[in-house]
Amino acid sequence: MQKTVIQKSVMQEATHSPSPAPWWRHGHVWLVLAGPLVVIVAGFVTLWLALRSPDALVTEDYYRKGIEINRTLELRDRAHLPAVQGRNHAATPAQ
Repeated sequence: MQKTVIQKSVMQEATHSPSPAPWWRHGHVWLVLAGPLVVIVAGFVTLWLALRSPDALVTEDYYRKGIEINRTLELRDRAHLPAVQGRNHAATPAQ
């Protein structure tokens, strides 16, 4: 009888392996999960910043100011027209 009890205890020890640690106890798991988790958190921070401070127009009458800028540039180009014509004439004199 004693021999049977000893054999059973030996067999139980041989088949009894230590239980594996839970997945969160392994460092490599956190190393793999760290990259995507950081990206997700950064995405939510970016979304929060975008919703908190929406883009505002620089000025309400931006279209009128753009037209004025174009007129100013045209006037500047017209002011240089005699110099451009003189330069072109010097480069290619008349026959």
